Amino acid sequence: MQKWTNDLATVQQVDILLFDDFSAHCLANTVEPMRAANTLAGRELYRWRFLSRDGGTVVSSSGMEVTAHARLADCSGDMLAIMPSYNFLRHDGPETRRALRAAVARYAEMAGFDTGPWLMAAAGLLDGRKATIHWHEITRLEERFPEVEVIRARFLRDGDRTTCTGALAAFDLMIERIGAAHGQALRLEVAALFMSAESGGAAPETALARTRTVSRAVALMQAHLEHPLPIPEIARRIGRSRKDLEARMKADLGATPAGVYRRLRLIQARRLLLETDITVSEVATRSGYEDPSALTRAFRNEFATTPRALRKGGA
Repeated sequence: MQKWTNDLATVQQVDILLFDDFSAHCLANTVEPMRAANTLAGRELYRWRFLSRDGGTVVSSSGMEVTAHARLADCSGDMLAIMPSYNFLRHDGPETRRALRAAVARYAEMAGFDTGPWLMAAAGLLDGRKATIHWHEITRLEERFPEVEVIRARFLRDGDRTTCTGALAAFDLMIERIGAAHGQALRLEVAALFMSAESGGAAPETALARTRTVSRAVALMQAHLEHPLPIPEIARRIGRSRKDLEARMKADLGATPAGVYRRLRLIQARRLLLETDITVSEVATRSGYEDPSALTRAFRNEFATTPRALRKGGA
């Protein structure tokens, strides 16, 4: 498997502080991109723990029980993601505020997911900062905390404070972090892993790229892997010139449209090789290559191995 990252990069420790009635959807969209990044990179890039204030079990809004790995006061790391979600106001008390203020010294970054920004603001952690929150609570946050510059956005980062609106935005935020830390190639591969061409894109469109234009182009490529579209046709379908699309994709993903399209097709080929027992010839066809030799040449250039060697080695 190709190593997308620098082997000297440090492992990121992300802790998720859960409260009763947290959103299981938001939790999954926070953790799964990290899990996928580890798998696709072939090594551990991220570690995560589930925390509660007292170290006990917490129950999601859907009744899912999560036993905390530890209590907040005993942990430190690169990022603390605060995730109360529903009925968050009952968690806003002196003990929570003190615990969050104390955690600032132990975490490089404090982040509020879903309604988590409210608890951060109540603890004074967003004073003088730009922040967002789940759209249901935007107006109330503005009125209750005038010292916070509240902005309507999917997620925002202001220094060492991050705020995020909800489950779908959590996925976008984590994908963005993966790209910033480990490169746009890995970001694209993680996003594509959660995307279904048949459903029109299971992952949020914005997760594929930073801009809507590039996201739409990548989604179109993803939907036409077996029978690739010419790049000018992709540009036409999204209402852009080929030159404009090339400029935007280079700025966003660091590669040309042709390069991104080739990578998506090879990601598809690698998945089929590892997860199915169809022939290499059939893998080539399903990945938009005329024959196995054409796939093998492209595969070797991208992953430094051949389709047969990959399947034999299982990695």
